[in-house]
Amino acid sequence: MRRNVNRWLGGAAVVAALLGLGTTAGAQNTTGTIRGVVTGTGDVPLTTVQIAARNVESGVPRGTEGRDDGSYVLAGLVPGVYDMTVRRIGYTPTTRRVVVQIGTTQIQNFLLASQATTLSTVAVTATAVAATPTSEVATNVTRAQIEKLPTSSRNFLDLAALAPGVTVSPDRISSTSFRTFSAGGQGPSSVNLFIDGTSLKNDLTAGGVSGQDASRGNPFPRGAIQEYRVISQNFKAEYQKASSAIITATTKSGGNTWHGTALVGYQNARMVQLDTFQRKDKATQANFKRPDYNRTLTALSIGGPIIMDKMHVFASYEGNYQNRQNRVNFLPTPTGFTALDTVNLSRYNGSFGSPFRENLLFGKIDDALSENSSLELSLSNRHETDVRDFGGTKAFNEAVNFRQNIAIGQLKYNYFKGAVLNEAKVDYSNFRRNPTMNEPGLPSRKYLYAGTEAVIGSNRSNQDFTQKRIGMRDDLTYSGFRLAGDHIFKGGVSIDFVKYDIIKDNNTTPQFTYNDIVDCNPTCNSPQSYGYRSPFQLVYGTGDPNINANNNQVGTYIQDDWTPFERLTLNLGVRWDYESNMLNKGYKTPQDVADTLRRYNSQLARPLDLSRYISDGSNRKPFLGAFQPRVGFSYGIDKENRTTIFGGWGLYYDRIGFDLYAVDPILKIRHPDYTIRFAAPGVAPTAGQVAWNPAYLTADKATLDQLVHTSGRPEAWLIDNKAKVPYSKQANIGIRHVFTALTVGATYADVRGYDQIGLNFGDAGTLRANGTCCQGN
Repeated sequence: MRRNVNRWLGGAAVVAALLGLGTTAGAQNTTGTIRGVVTGTGDVPLTTVQIAARNVESGVPRGTEGRDDGSYVLAGLVPGVYDMTVRRIGYTPTTRRVVVQIGTTQIQNFLLASQATTLSTVAVTATAVAATPTSEVATNVTRAQIEKLPTSSRNFLDLAALAPGVTVSPDRISSTSFRTFSAGGQGPSSVNLFIDGTSLKNDLTAGGVSGQDASRGNPFPRGAIQEYRVISQNFKAEYQKASSAIITATTKSGGNTWHGTALVGYQNARMVQLDTFQRKDKATQANFKRPDYNRTLTALSIGGPIIMDKMHVFASYEGNYQNRQNRVNFLPTPTGFTALDTVNLSRYNGSFGSPFRENLLFGKIDDALSENSSLELSLSNRHETDVRDFGGTKAFNEAVNFRQNIAIGQLKYNYFKGAVLNEAKVDYSNFRRNPTMNEPGLPSRKYLYAGTEAVIGSNRSNQDFTQKRIGMRDDLTYSGFRLAGDHIFKGGVSIDFVKYDIIKDNNTTPQFTYNDIVDCNPTCNSPQSYGYRSPFQLVYGTGDPNINANNNQVGTYIQDDWTPFERLTLNLGVRWDYESNMLNKGYKTPQDVADTLRRYNSQLARPLDLSRYISDGSNRKPFLGAFQPRVGFSYGIDKENRTTIFGGWGLYYDRIGFDLYAVDPILKIRHPDYTIRFAAPGVAPTAGQVAWNPAYLTADKATLDQLVHTSGRPEAWLIDNKAKVPYSKQANIGIRHVFTALTVGATYADVRGYDQIGLNFGDAGTLRANGTCCQGN
């Protein structure tokens, strides 16, 4: 396989170089494009025209020469405001101010007046026109919107809700309100976020954006985002690891003028409306008190020149400090149970602090090395802690301290000359998710009464997921090819070397469950009376919780933006992705699990094809079929492209989270959860029960390990060796019209997701010997 991949990579690089490699105009991961036609009197195309574009903020110039047919392309432009100047000997130079947005193509045509007797420049101020010639269903969020539209959390993802069909989770005080976005009828795990071209995809746990699936924080400092583009459907072949929407963002750079911002935002409980339940409590409780809550947001940024018109620096910091209180409210315990009275659950009641702290840092240096090249170095870090997951009928000592740290470093080099644009980058990212017990060392005790579960003691698990990635990517755009119209070719190759380090020490805190009367079938023939004097059940996880793995990811694509004639653009592309170890190809089903399956498979409600559920270490193959054709068109009904019809179709592969497919099947055996049933006080243990010993409540790990290893049975998780990778098919048709200061569009969008992953109990439906449902274990 290694030889085949190496051979393929070499071949791909040669093919990419021969084909010219490119997109609808430039690196649309982070940049934009200007193209158009320069004509003279009588709409005659002009040759040998010089086109120059100067970034107003940074002073960095870009330039190109028009083709023989008068057309030109300026690809790979950093989003911003540009002064464009068009010159040709014998004609009056013309200057126009143009706004370039991320991922868009601006059509800017110029008509030069013949004037041989003067060299003065004619300045034309043009209103920024929406980028209508695209088949993507996308919405640009501009710098002005980011700076001026208010959102209470300063999460830049909030503004993704400006894109039709995109849903952003609401900013709520509730501790379970995690900040995610989704689209296309699929969940947050199906999206992806690119910042300066680097993917923030979570490979390990819930998919989606790293750090967002279980956080009320922000993925990146809002003050460092220049602008971004929400592509809710039909994104091009250069984007990967998403079957739903993607967001591509570019960060700010320092300009030729030193500038900075400072912000402090504050919100407390009095600024938040009571919800329905709180209003009811206020009406019925004389001593009602609003839940304590406050949030302080801070933001600082500064940027400016190191060398005028050449080298600039920018830095940003944002803090997100939240304090809320969760109320623990155990119901009064039933009377007549001395053992339960001794526990005194009411002493755990009250309101307790749930602090959240997040710090976001970003720094960037850019250097216009020459008139044909540029270099950019950026670093970012996100660190957060969150004490949570308690309240209601969970005591404060049950809390989790949910820590996360996301660090990214990136170096980008761009080369542009004539019709060629090459963009190369290398990045390193370290995504860490580390939820641990806030108060370790206490056994967990769960009391069942009055239809509730009252839980006291330490949280049950410690986890530490780390995803380290070294990524290399090169994109090449060539806009000088003509055959039955103009072509802009773009292609590229990306290679990521990923290392996963996982500690999943679930249920390492023993949990003892108490009740009054327990129907302990199938372990005994009749209910037993415990009276809360001793637990009837222990759940405990033990063993080796560590997993380490490597995964190499390769992606390549080529696409052609072909303009057969001036108002029609066809977007034709194909992408292919490969991962060496997404499906944990070396996994071997433990022998005792395989033997058990063979012995009892015929008794399962749905017998399994064991060739697909028993792995011998060689029958799981990396998925090689992730070929993704993507086509689209846009046609300008009028010459100015103010009314455009567009459409497209594409195939989009996502990925399977490593935690689901690789971690749990291993750890359910290597670090199993055991369930032990205890006999009631004074009752001899029956089959499947052991006698209770009060020493178990404070026993050390060795004692509990001996107990569960001699009395308990683990469960097995079985994943299909031929599991399919999730993907979607997307199609759309629509129309846009640009008024003077307003763009209106209507789109029919169709997204259909396939091969999503689901789990079922393999023994569900297996009847007990007495005919009741269902036999467990």
